[in-house]
Amino acid sequence: MLNEGAADLQLVASWPAHHFEAWIAAFNYWQTELVYSGGDDGLLRGWDTRMLGTPVFTSKRHSMGVCSIQSSPHQEHVLATGSYDEHVLLWDTRNIKQPLADVPVQGGVWRLKWHPVHHHLLLAACMHNGFKILNCQKAIEEKQDVTVLISQEMPNSLVYGADWSWLLFHSKKLTPTRSLDQNGMGARAADHDSLKVAEEPPAPFQEQTVDHRVEGPTKTHSGVELNTCLLPLTEDRKSSSQLHCSSRISDLSLFSGGNFDNSLLATCSFYDHVLHLWRWETKQA
Repeated sequence: MLNEGAADLQLVASWPAHHFEAWIAAFNYWQTELVYSGGDDGLLRGWDTRMLGTPVFTSKRHSMGVCSIQSSPHQEHVLATGSYDEHVLLWDTRNIKQPLADVPVQGGVWRLKWHPVHHHLLLAACMHNGFKILNCQKAIEEKQDVTVLISQEMPNSLVYGADWSWLLFHSKKLTPTRSLDQNGMGARAADHDSLKVAEEPPAPFQEQTVDHRVEGPTKTHSGVELNTCLLPLTEDRKSSSQLHCSSRISDLSLFSGGNFDNSLLATCSFYDHVLHLWRWETKQA
């Protein structure tokens, strides 16, 4: 607990939760007395803070260490977990015996983040296999397979961190800021909704544009066209020649609402020491 008067933390309780290293702890956003943990023993466990020390459940469904967990902030009872076994599992927390979906991602899943607005989009940091954007809509609503919307490979690196930006959604109209132009050659004044980015990234980083391959745009029901490749906003000069894009698009029916302009996400990676900012853009057809 946080003691606001003394500005310090007070330990409420502690107990052995796993046989080996514990990698992750995450609250249930809808029932905050519930907290989940994952460990190197391959166990996913649920805990009730009103019954300290005794797990509510223990799942052995993952075959290796559980290192990422996130409760959906949009839909009650939906939980996502990831493991060194290179699988992302979706759960209905009312029935933890069997997952709703199981999707292999060909890399240890170190971080999972739900999109702040599009409820079915899940971002996964997949270590040696880069990162992926997953569409979980059909898995949640119809108990079908999870669809991989984008798979971004990042050779010679391990992607450990990934997150969506919430900046766009604070206000429909933002004060004009300075942002990178499409060629990455500098900053320009933006007179529309825009994302504020660093005007001068710290040395030795420098804004660059990287060539990328696309398989062609996919048109949604609303006439929105989605670029099939992520655009790097900033990256280390040394790694630009190593980065390439391997993207694929599938069902995009979740964008039928129509006014999704772009989305910013960040990833950080091991070995190459790089923080990447990515803009995922759509445009009206």
